[in-house]
Amino acid sequence: MVENARRRAEELDFWDGPVTAETLSSGPRGDRLLVNDGGQEYVVRIAEDQPEHAIYHYNEIAVSQAAHDAGVSPALIHHEAGALIFQNLNGSEVMEAADLEQEANLDRLVGLLGQCHLDLPGHLEVPGPMFWVFHLNRRYARIIMQHGGALAPSLTRLMARNDELESVIGPIQPVFCHNNLTPEAVLDDGQRYWLIDWSHGGWNDGLYDLACVAAELDTTPEIEDAMLRRYRNLTDETAAQTDRRTFAAWKCAALLWSGLWSGVGDMFADRDFDFAAHSQQRLERLDHAFIQYREI
Repeated sequence: MVENARRRAEELDFWDGPVTAETLSSGPRGDRLLVNDGGQEYVVRIAEDQPEHAIYHYNEIAVSQAAHDAGVSPALIHHEAGALIFQNLNGSEVMEAADLEQEANLDRLVGLLGQCHLDLPGHLEVPGPMFWVFHLNRRYARIIMQHGGALAPSLTRLMARNDELESVIGPIQPVFCHNNLTPEAVLDDGQRYWLIDWSHGGWNDGLYDLACVAAELDTTPEIEDAMLRRYRNLTDETAAQTDRRTFAAWKCAALLWSGLWSGVGDMFADRDFDFAAHSQQRLERLDHAFIQYREI
């Protein structure tokens, strides 16, 4: 798959040539490559539509453009079927989990998310989709059941949790979110952070983005409280208590989504990634997070 992505990047119509491509990363959602076109460097993302995950190229294009206009993402310079060409920020690298989980770095990221949630909607040229994770989880459950996926025996229990979490969340005030905040989606140029990979961008509760980070890094309740206070601009520690149960519910929902996402990927994807192991890890984290949520 990596070699196919490299060839695809080198054959795009945009180039003047001569062209060389170097793989920056390859994962379950696509490939990132650094392409040198006659001395000018660009970052290319190769990723096809994934209907099983409701990922469509046109949405990522529209959101990437809005995110750049809002000042939170590199510029999208050109796009073709299955490929996006971005401005290369010299010296920039995606974050490592060990670096991102440091409190000062999380504080910077939460500040960027606040800017994103406030500013990005004003730059959207299309309405954009709603990312309602509970509906997506039910959709994944139907797909797994219909196709006899490995998670089928666990779906009754998992969907009961999904229903409970949705009830606890209740009505929301939607903002425009990234919805898939892994360390690989955060770019550090040495001066500031940028958000990349908008394949799941959509309207959601702003706390979901924070909860995605917490779920991915498996953060402690103390760090999550600090994230909440930073996002809500709170100075009184007790004031964060009102958000704690909601945040814990979102974290569980994000882990459930990730586990089911990987369960579906295990049935359909053709990438070199251990979806089954990833699903198991996320659902094991969900068991622990669900206990913590119930105790709040």
